[in-house]
Amino acid sequence: MRQILNMQSMIKIGITGGAGYTAGELIRLLINHPFAEIEFVYSTSNSGQAVAAVHTDLTGDTDLHFSGKIAPVDVLFLCLGHGISREFLTKNQISGHTKIIDLGNDFRVDSSFEENGNLRHFVYGLPELNREKIVAAKNIANPGCFASAIQLALLPLAAANRLNSEVHITAITGSTGAGRSLSDSTHFSYRANNISIYKPFNHQHLKEINKSLNQLQTGVPELNFIPVRGDFTRGIFASIYTECSLDEAEIHELYTQFYRDAPFTHVVDRSPSLKEVVNTNKCLLNLSRHGNKLLITSIIDNLVKGASGQAVQNMNLMFGLPENCGLKLKSLGF
Repeated sequence: MRQILNMQSMIKIGITGGAGYTAGELIRLLINHPFAEIEFVYSTSNSGQAVAAVHTDLTGDTDLHFSGKIAPVDVLFLCLGHGISREFLTKNQISGHTKIIDLGNDFRVDSSFEENGNLRHFVYGLPELNREKIVAAKNIANPGCFASAIQLALLPLAAANRLNSEVHITAITGSTGAGRSLSDSTHFSYRANNISIYKPFNHQHLKEINKSLNQLQTGVPELNFIPVRGDFTRGIFASIYTECSLDEAEIHELYTQFYRDAPFTHVVDRSPSLKEVVNTNKCLLNLSRHGNKLLITSIIDNLVKGASGQAVQNMNLMFGLPENCGLKLKSLGF
């Protein structure tokens, strides 16, 4: 790992797409990060407004105002929504010295981008899979929220070449996973006291999940993924099962060894509840055998480990800081 920053050193930070949920979560984390200094929060539609006027829970915590201009920084977080990052980088000249962490889906599968004749390569930013590559990276493609929960459930099996049967996944997500813009399926009247399935078997996160698993095991079996909209605001609860010949002790050893150096991913011997991870950068995994099947429960906060917290985790690695710096967060509990 690189030498840890001098105590007087600060990472100069820019955030684009500043009015959205992931940007708001980033601001909350970074204004309390001991080595972070936010230089600008970019939002053309809110330029000149106080950040706390949009992210109202930050009242009294920051005097930042939204900016309509990009300034030189050490790291730029792109919180622009899916499919917009490439266009933004084409229209805005970003210094080659600036590291980029993209929270959209633009570079998760197609990881290269030509910018003014220069090629930027984006490393897939799942630390439990690519820690050493992230340490050396200049650009990061932050994983999707469903993808994070599902990959963390399956990586140890792939690493041991034990993904040999079809995988069945049902995962329910909070409404913040759909972003801040309103639609029929995010409106309170639809979402409250209601659940619904969307994009069964063809969710966009399957591409990045398959890419990561094939990095560890050739010939990954079919992933049958049913995403569900939940009637709560944040969190992902994934239930995953597949056939597995290992006994329960062998499975537990496989997972605990794989995640022995991961500060946020924990194997627990109970069935966890969603509130245990909400407002944290944790992933909790529970493993149990049922006949010849292995059931894996994987839970995360979609806005933290599934987005902004993982982005800060990646920044820490890129700048030689302890991986959990600024991320020692307490769950809600009740």
